[in-house]
Amino acid sequence: MTSQPTLKTTGNDPGGPGEPGGPDGSSGLQAGLKNRHLSMIAIGGVIGAGLFVGSSSGIATAGPGILLSYALVGTLVVLVMRMLGEMSAANPTSGSFSAHADRALGPWAGFSIGWLYWFFWVVVLAVEATAGAVILEGWIPAVPQWAWALIVMLVLTATNLVSVGSYGEFEFWFAGIKVVAIAAFIVIGGLAVFGLLPGVDSEQAGLSNLTQHGGFLPHGAGAILTGVLLVVFSFMGSEIATLAAGESENPQQAVTKATNSIIWRVGVFYLGSIFVVVALLPWDSKSITDDGSYVAALDSLGIPHAGQIMNFIVLTSVLSCLNSGLYTASRMAFSLGQRGDAPKSFARTTGNGVPRTAILASVAFGFVAVFFNYKFPDSVFLFLVNSSGAVALFVWLVICFSQLRMRKIIQAEAPEKLVVKMWLYPYLTWATAGLIVFILGYMLTDTEHDGRQTILLSLLVAAVVLVIAFVKQRGRGRRGADAARVEVPDEGRDEVSAG
Repeated sequence: MTSQPTLKTTGNDPGGPGEPGGPDGSSGLQAGLKNRHLSMIAIGGVIGAGLFVGSSSGIATAGPGILLSYALVGTLVVLVMRMLGEMSAANPTSGSFSAHADRALGPWAGFSIGWLYWFFWVVVLAVEATAGAVILEGWIPAVPQWAWALIVMLVLTATNLVSVGSYGEFEFWFAGIKVVAIAAFIVIGGLAVFGLLPGVDSEQAGLSNLTQHGGFLPHGAGAILTGVLLVVFSFMGSEIATLAAGESENPQQAVTKATNSIIWRVGVFYLGSIFVVVALLPWDSKSITDDGSYVAALDSLGIPHAGQIMNFIVLTSVLSCLNSGLYTASRMAFSLGQRGDAPKSFARTTGNGVPRTAILASVAFGFVAVFFNYKFPDSVFLFLVNSSGAVALFVWLVICFSQLRMRKIIQAEAPEKLVVKMWLYPYLTWATAGLIVFILGYMLTDTEHDGRQTILLSLLVAAVVLVIAFVKQRGRGRRGADAARVEVPDEGRDEVSAG
């Protein structure tokens, strides 16, 4: 029987935020993120570029019923974030759920989910760099697409290398543009839907679009689940605030605020904006699939240059995702290095508290993935994208099981740290885990949208990482046993013999 892991305070960890004593005498991560940075990271983190560019396929698949798909996944995210908030408020750390899994489930869990999460984000770096390069090449075609991808990656790498404050400042403005843009879209579109927008003649706008053209569920109730598979990955990023909180002025307060605000963030930005789209236009409008849902909605209002406006917003979202992706991957690598699950150099920081090696290693893999995207888009890069596709669901599942055990540990050792509590524990936690397993199982039946291929390849990569984790853990156990075999002195042997 193994003993229960004990709670640690961040300040006691080597290299913790604001604490000296990192590996090789380096300083640790520093509290360089201000409250306004954390607030915008929390708000903007839930608005991914996938919302703008990926929602059209969901609408085409489920019709207006896509609202139920977004509501179902949004509820799932709210519940998972509540669990993560409970653990992170009690023990803020740069490793977030990976560090919690390490303590609650064992080193194998922290190692596996940490590296899978790192893998997910470095692949995202390539995806987002390419998406941004496509937009920039359209504006300035004299610069080739590969050069734009290189420029974007280099600029944001430099930003992250300066200090965590520079990351926070860039993300504050990137996320701010996203938030203002989508809020304006909801207000303007909402006024048009209810006929209150002066100077706009949109005859096809109205609530009738939700029930006409085949009804609210034109493809049947099963399309809701298919819609879930198409939208679930656009929610990845809501957990970034719990990683960043470890480098803030008041980590516990930051985590608590981010956790409590997740409900309205999901409700307003996802459900609110998608509702406006499907109410402004018939779900089967050709313009939604041809131009994209948000561009088509803006065009329907007669807003000039709608396509370019949306390209600017999407580019901002891409840069925001790149900026946060590099930050998140590097902090996860830093945490893995601290726990001995990655090279020790990953846990070294500069005088500004920046994990330089972790950042450079993460962006290096990102550059390799960008190369694969240009040279082998339908083979190597497609494998990378599909094999990382289900990581979001794996992360959420691990958070569920970690919280089930961490609640007992916190209650036994430091009940005053339970400033955020999961609702209806443990029943709602088990229900959430069950829903995630159901979605994973349903993906195996999806051949039309590559769900089966995604889950099988993701499981293959997860299995490889798990094997490495168990081999590493067994090696640690042997080394520990060897270290415990201290040779008994001669006098001790004599006493034992005499006894």
